[in-house]
Amino acid sequence: MGERWSFMILRAAFNGIRHFEDFLDALGIARNILSNRLSRLVEAGILKREHCADDRRRIEYRLTPKGLDLLPAMLALRQWGEKWQLGVPANPVLCDARDGRPIAPITIHAHDGRVLSPADLTWRDGAEIEAEPSRAPLRQVP
Repeated sequence: MGERWSFMILRAAFNGIRHFEDFLDALGIARNILSNRLSRLVEAGILKREHCADDRRRIEYRLTPKGLDLLPAMLALRQWGEKWQLGVPANPVLCDARDGRPIAPITIHAHDGRVLSPADLTWRDGAEIEAEPSRAPLRQVP
């Protein structure tokens, strides 16, 4: 994940690109580098290789649940870049499919939904938190 082409491949996958040749066209990447990075992303469980339903000779690369979980991180990086590098929103704009409106900025939320700033955050030992009788067990907020 920590290298440029993997990030670009993931961005393309989130934008609906599925086939090797389409990744080549969209990214302008060398075939050997694309092949290597796709293999690494498959090995890491971020992408999976599947035969196309309409042509079993063709391979599709699809995001796995692990890969789909990268979406908030990818969006946060994109929004950061739009704010600090470009100064204007990039195109295309990611929108809510229900109403067609652009998504809100990615933020950090407390367990009760409050938006938190960096000043509101602290690191604690998970075992300490679990041991506190007044606290509910640690859980992931959906």
